[in-house]
Amino acid sequence: MLSDLKIAQSAKLKPISKVAAEIGLHEGEIELYGNYKAKVSLNVLKRLKDKPSGKYIDVTAITPTPLGEGKTTTTVGLGQALNKIGKKAIICIRQPSLGPVFGIKGGAAGGGYSQIIPMEDFNLHLTGDIHAIGLAHNLLAAFIDNHIFHGNKLNIDPQAITFRRVVDVSDRALRSIIIGLNKEGIPRETGYDITVASEVMAILALTTGMEDLRKRLGKIVVATTRNGKTVTAEDLKVAGAMTVLLKDAIKPNLMQTLENTPAFVHCGPFANIAHGNSSILADQIALKLGDYVVTESGFGADLGAEKFMNIKCRASGLRPDAVVVVATVRALKMHSGRFKVVAGKPLDPGLIKEDLEAVKLGCENLVKQIENMEYFGIPVVVAINKFSTDTDAEIKLIKEVSLKAGAVSACVSDIHGKGGKGGIEMAKAVVEACEKPNHFKFLYPLDIPIKEKIETIAKKIYGADGVTYLPAAEKAIKMYTEMGYASLPICMAKTHESLSHDKSLKGRPNGFIVPIRDVRLSAGAGFLYPLLGEMRTMPGLPSVPAGEKVDIDSSGRIVGLF
Repeated sequence: MLSDLKIAQSAKLKPISKVAAEIGLHEGEIELYGNYKAKVSLNVLKRLKDKPSGKYIDVTAITPTPLGEGKTTTTVGLGQALNKIGKKAIICIRQPSLGPVFGIKGGAAGGGYSQIIPMEDFNLHLTGDIHAIGLAHNLLAAFIDNHIFHGNKLNIDPQAITFRRVVDVSDRALRSIIIGLNKEGIPRETGYDITVASEVMAILALTTGMEDLRKRLGKIVVATTRNGKTVTAEDLKVAGAMTVLLKDAIKPNLMQTLENTPAFVHCGPFANIAHGNSSILADQIALKLGDYVVTESGFGADLGAEKFMNIKCRASGLRPDAVVVVATVRALKMHSGRFKVVAGKPLDPGLIKEDLEAVKLGCENLVKQIENMEYFGIPVVVAINKFSTDTDAEIKLIKEVSLKAGAVSACVSDIHGKGGKGGIEMAKAVVEACEKPNHFKFLYPLDIPIKEKIETIAKKIYGADGVTYLPAAEKAIKMYTEMGYASLPICMAKTHESLSHDKSLKGRPNGFIVPIRDVRLSAGAGFLYPLLGEMRTMPGLPSVPAGEKVDIDSSGRIVGLF
């Protein structure tokens, strides 16, 4: 089989104007960025406000492993498969951060014959949205220090500034820095987060329009005064300028798959740090244009999908009709705890030969993720992403376990090797699931104390026995409660490599206590985010970064991207 990059580069693309016309967009509602990508005007929502919305499907997965589960590939392939069976389907997906692209993960356009194209544009800059987000964020950071330099009329306490700077690369050296060492500055400790962890990114992904964006940016809390009062972007008179920098970034990007299925690509918050979902605006537009909309939540169901339900659905008012949980035989074997993957070395032979006992043990993780989705009252379909080494007995076992755990269907998906036609069984199962009774509910009410919300997520979603709070977290919870932020939803920042806070605990861990290191406020985005264990908001590069393989040949073609 050809590499993902070669498959993508050999694809026959439609002009994006034709893709737009086929889903009902008018000529004046798109802004072309070359032949194969475009911005979509928010005016579409006004024109189609009375049109019924399509069915809404969220794709999530078991806890990720180094082997990959194919969640993005499944999202793309499911959209293609729905079109294969005569449904008008649209995909909504996040834009990758350059941190993973040049770091551990590489590109994120899907894989095999289920990819977003042009995949080079998808992975590299696209239409510049992430750069605009970073600039808007850092403009606010600059305004803070500038205000202090010019007399500090707001009486900002320099030691109580919580707003850090951002950059869209993984750079661990910037996690903790000291600024202001020149004669014009006031020395203080601060640091950088990766841009996709920016509150501005979260705001853009959760906003419902330009007016809402402007209000949310103004609400960003950057510090407290020496008297303990909050200082916001509005107080610094910079929210308007930040909005101006995002006037184009707010518009979703339209692209296509290898099979010319339309795909909205917009925003890219990490699910282990932020809420991990593409934009509300993209979903809203897609739901007016398509009969079925397939979107994706980052990492496992304990992260992106939990946040999709409790944060994104609260902000949007939208309700999903079905959830797809992606699993692979190999990944479930990894969750048995019997195997290790070492970079640069061949896979353990046990991962590619039949081992029903390992699959059975690993299925405990799948069962927990199905249970997690059932808390929200949404029908669950399990998609088994197929590999050639999977045996019939292993597939049968996963299906039996899934159905026993409460999934309405469990099916094999071969969308990597066959594209849309390899996902027809899955597409039919999803259509059926969308017609089943839907009893959507949130995991917790907003009017309970902060700690109770944190503990509800930790105990129900992660399976923890309890929660402990370090002094910094206790102080923050008390402060945010007194400031009136206790009614916000919770966005847990934790490792994606385990249901717990400890990445070494695989499968379905139990008997653990979740440590809350700190709690931070994203008032503009509209959530509080606790930091669990050693979770960081700036990743680091691996010993062999993916960027080492990326280059450009003499003809101008990109090589090594994925």
